[in-house]
Amino acid sequence: MVKSINKLRPKFTTHADGSDAVIFMHELVGEQDGPTVGISASIHGNENTGSQAILDLFRIIKDMPLKGRIILLPVANPRSFAVNHRHNPLDQMNLNREFPGDPRGTYSQQLADALAHEFFAKIDYNLDLHSGTDRPTVDYVYIWNDEPLSRAFGSKILYRPTTGKAGTVYSGTSKSVSMDRHGTKVVTIELGGGIVDQAPYAKRTVDGLLNQLRLIGSIEGELVPNPKQVVVTELVGIRPKHGGWLEPLSPANGEIIRGGSLLGRVVSPYDFETIEEIPTPFETGIMVMQHLTRNLVEAGDYGFMVGNIEGSTD
Repeated sequence: MVKSINKLRPKFTTHADGSDAVIFMHELVGEQDGPTVGISASIHGNENTGSQAILDLFRIIKDMPLKGRIILLPVANPRSFAVNHRHNPLDQMNLNREFPGDPRGTYSQQLADALAHEFFAKIDYNLDLHSGTDRPTVDYVYIWNDEPLSRAFGSKILYRPTTGKAGTVYSGTSKSVSMDRHGTKVVTIELGGGIVDQAPYAKRTVDGLLNQLRLIGSIEGELVPNPKQVVVTELVGIRPKHGGWLEPLSPANGEIIRGGSLLGRVVSPYDFETIEEIPTPFETGIMVMQHLTRNLVEAGDYGFMVGNIEGSTD
C-alpha cells in the first residue's frame, strides 16, 4: 500500500497581494523501493483535461500497492489556470518556453526555475499532460527518449520530433543539461480539450497513465497491449487567415484525410458567406487536432493539426 501521502508546497516568490506563490504537489511514497515518477499538467492554463485526470488518478492509486514514489503536479501554472489562459497573466509569458528559468527573472521565469529544482530535478520519469486548449481537441503522444513508455499510453498516433523545442520542459530544466541528458525519461501526452465533455478524455488519460505506471514497475498489473499505432515525423498546424465561425469538415482525430479534402471553412456570422476554405496540407495525412464544434475564431487562432503519413512508420 501507499506508505504516506505528503503535501509539498515549496514557495518561490510573493504575490503583490501578500500571498505566497507556491508549487502544489502531492507525494505518494510506496512501501517498497522504486523509481520516482512525476506526473504534471496545466503548464498551459487553458489545458486542464490533464488536471482533471490527475485528480481521478490520485483517487485510484492512493489505495494501491506502490513501489517508489509518485509526485503529482496537478496544476503547474496556477495563475494561468485560474483565468483559463495559455500564457501567465502576470507577465504574458508562455511557461513552457521559459525553462530552465531564472530565479531573478519575471514571474514565469521564477516559476520555471522553481519547477526545475523542486520537481523535475527530483524525478526519474516525467509524464507531462497537455490538451487542445478550450476549443480544439487533440490526440497524440510525443516520442522523446523512451519509445516503449510513449507507446504504452495507448494513443494511435505518436510523433517523433526531429528537433527539440527550446525552452520546453524536455529541452532545458536545469542550468546546464536537458532532462534527456540528465537521464529523466519524458513522455509528453496531448489529449482532449475543446467545448465538449472532457470525461471520456480524462478516463483515457487515467487508463493510459496506469498502463505506463505498470510498465515502469510502480504498480502491479498486466500491461494492456498497444493498439495499432503510426509514428509520424512531420506535423503541420493550420490556422485560419480570417475570423468568423470555424466549421469543421475533417474526419475524426486518428483518421486519414486525403489530399484535396477540406479541413474546415470560415463562415461569416453576419452575412453567412464563406470567407475561407481550409484544405489539408498533405496528399495523405492523419488528423491530430481539430475543432469538434462550430467555434468562433479570430484570424490566426489554433485551427487544425495534421500529420504526414509519407515517411511514417508503425
